[in-house]
Amino acid sequence: MRRLTALVSAVLVCGACVRADAEPEVDLVRSAVTAEIKAGIEKHIERETERGGGYFQFSSGGKEYRFKLVRVHTEYLSRLGPERHFACVDLVDESGDVYDTDFFLSGKPDAMTVTETTLHKLNGIPYYTWQQVENGQWKRIPAKGAAPGLLGVVKIRDAFEFLYRSKLPDIADSARMWIPLPETDAFQNVELKEVQSPKKYRILEESQYGNKALYFELGPEDGGKNVDIRYRVRRSEKAAYADYRPDPEKYLKSDRLVPLNAEFKRIAAETVAGKKGDLVRARALYDHVIDQMRYMKHGTGWGKGDAVYACNIRTGNCTDFHAYFIALARSVGIPARFGIGAAIPSERDDGGIDGYHCWVEFYAEGKWWPVDISEADKYSSLSTYYFGHHPANRFEFSRGRDLVFTPGPDEGPINFLANPVLEIAGKQVKISPEFFFERHAPKGTR
Repeated sequence: MRRLTALVSAVLVCGACVRADAEPEVDLVRSAVTAEIKAGIEKHIERETERGGGYFQFSSGGKEYRFKLVRVHTEYLSRLGPERHFACVDLVDESGDVYDTDFFLSGKPDAMTVTETTLHKLNGIPYYTWQQVENGQWKRIPAKGAAPGLLGVVKIRDAFEFLYRSKLPDIADSARMWIPLPETDAFQNVELKEVQSPKKYRILEESQYGNKALYFELGPEDGGKNVDIRYRVRRSEKAAYADYRPDPEKYLKSDRLVPLNAEFKRIAAETVAGKKGDLVRARALYDHVIDQMRYMKHGTGWGKGDAVYACNIRTGNCTDFHAYFIALARSVGIPARFGIGAAIPSERDDGGIDGYHCWVEFYAEGKWWPVDISEADKYSSLSTYYFGHHPANRFEFSRGRDLVFTPGPDEGPINFLANPVLEIAGKQVKISPEFFFERHAPKGTR
């Protein structure tokens, strides 16, 4: 398998560039130095939080902020050169807004100091983005007016190798695990390269949507070990398309967390009032979700694809945005279906990926129309593109909700399948995988 070079990013001042030192080749995963960077930035935030009376206090643009730490983005931790480092951190303010914040650090691992702090994103909406230029340099570009390729979009086609890594926790009893097994379809060609695991696996298939999963039976001796799954993927950009087996009626039914109730019917009816044709009505619902929802991954309840939660709280991640849209669309007779996988970064060609991403398709005028509402909410300049397109830099793991495999989890149908589902002694244990990629697409496809 080809090897990746470690991800390097950053600049020190707006519009300036920085050249990273040459990096030795490493495997798909970052080197262990990132643990030292993580410890360094966490130590800095902890120290400043104690000094600030329980808040990380920060000034920017004439405004004072009082933050709490949410998480460190381990997939973006980078060594820029000798004793120079980069970290990206989520901080939440007193109102609940989440700021993606970039930190530049210097010094040895046990004595790092922060040299610059900048606010990168507010609730997922960027103030600026990064552009890689010649000789491995990175340049900060204002988000307004930035090219689609700097805002997460690869058009036409993409190709990459993908590593799905699950680190098993301590296992005190018998355990079972289900991991999605992506399939080839009209828009992606998937080659399973390798499965490295402490135990053999079986391939399961559920009948409702045709998804497949790798199924493992594990024991205490497997605790702390990795399950690594490697793929080679070729993807095409997706626009509206005719499915030779559309079966749209199946996608008018409710899911456990996407019910059809009087409130959804009322909101949907009011939103599409006076609109003619399902395509026009779907666009009205799309705009409604963008107007009403705010992308925010903080607190409790988000990330389950709970349409009622999204309707009531009006915040959440991609699952919540799209659950709300699906509930509204189905309420006015527009079939809509859910898909989930990973969004491959467009602005760089290797490194880590920040968790799963999801999307939706609705049926109108004899075609399935792909949409991505949470990305349209982040990047308003791409809201027209994302109504009718999914870019090529996607990797779909599974489709649908309430998935039933045999054997299946003791707790019942799987809500959606992106992260591993792990049961130990019949109780689900959360496990967050790590995703890494290396792009192999020809130049000029972005």
